[in-house]
Amino acid sequence: MQETETTTDARRQMEICNSCRYCEGYCAVFPAMAMRRDFTAGDLTHLANLCHGCKGCYHACQYAPPHQFGVNIPATFATLRLESYAEYAWPPAMGRVFARNGTLLSLAAALAIALVLIGVMAFGDPAILYTAQTGQGAFFRVIPMWLMTGIAGAAFLYAGFATAMGALRYWRATAGGPITVAPAIDAGVSILTLRNLGGGGHGCNDVDDGFTGQKRWLHHAMFYGFMLCFAATTSGAIFHHILGLRSPHAFFSLPVQLGFWGGLLLCIGTAGLIRLKIVTDPVPVAQQAVGGEYAMLSLLFLVGSTGLLLLAIRHTGAMGVMLAIHLGLVLALFLALPYSKMVHGVYRGLALLRNAREVRAVKAASA
Repeated sequence: MQETETTTDARRQMEICNSCRYCEGYCAVFPAMAMRRDFTAGDLTHLANLCHGCKGCYHACQYAPPHQFGVNIPATFATLRLESYAEYAWPPAMGRVFARNGTLLSLAAALAIALVLIGVMAFGDPAILYTAQTGQGAFFRVIPMWLMTGIAGAAFLYAGFATAMGALRYWRATAGGPITVAPAIDAGVSILTLRNLGGGGHGCNDVDDGFTGQKRWLHHAMFYGFMLCFAATTSGAIFHHILGLRSPHAFFSLPVQLGFWGGLLLCIGTAGLIRLKIVTDPVPVAQQAVGGEYAMLSLLFLVGSTGLLLLAIRHTGAMGVMLAIHLGLVLALFLALPYSKMVHGVYRGLALLRNAREVRAVKAASA
């Protein structure tokens, strides 16, 4: 990663923290910090993405503002993470565009896709927009299957490829080397349990210096809700292409149940995290990242809520417009994924992988 004003300030703060080490037991960041005396730009980016933003170090720090040292690791690392999203994005030009206009671009993409789909439906048969469609294949009578799968498939493949390229660029710049099984398992456990969102074991300082576990559980709801929604789409494709059963399916079918509970958890998690951002102490927060975070959480909430609403009204004349809006939001989410805060899940996973590898190397050396 290139040297910036943020990396320079992050290095200064890490050198102070490395001398103090009061927060060494708070999360994975400080033991990883203690493994090194010098901090390259790649090391600082690694530590920033290893940080889960629990704010425990800020509230415990004797050098935090208004002290003249001004140590504010959560805000500094959040800014550094934001810079890393643009730095390693592929193609690089898209990273720069989203860094400046990510919020507006995400919302404009959702609106544009929804309007295009509504326009296609209206051009084909305007009555289909307000005529109830029932029975198997009802969704594809509203939006032809070739159009739905073509646009969705292209967006998904682009998002997957761009995210993979960004992850490769990030790994080469911050870690490099082969990926082995044991560290991957350690990192996987950390990802699935959100272990580092426990702070020093008591929880995070979400609002003030009081510990609470609500941020961890809300992240769990959002993450597993998103994964259940993805599983619903996958099982729906199996039902369609292998079992010959076309959507919309019965409420108690596997795809609908996965989507229902996934959408519900997604809404709960994102709404709760939005509330936390509103009431939290603003000092240990990177203000330049707040707008994009609100936009992404809102987009995820809208994806979940419109999916649930589509389920509720799928046998009415409002289904057509709601289907287009929901699909437009989903496609916008995929297109924004490689450049928004959503990609932090990938980079953080790679940071946890590097950390697991380093921890194992230290233990092997001392054995």
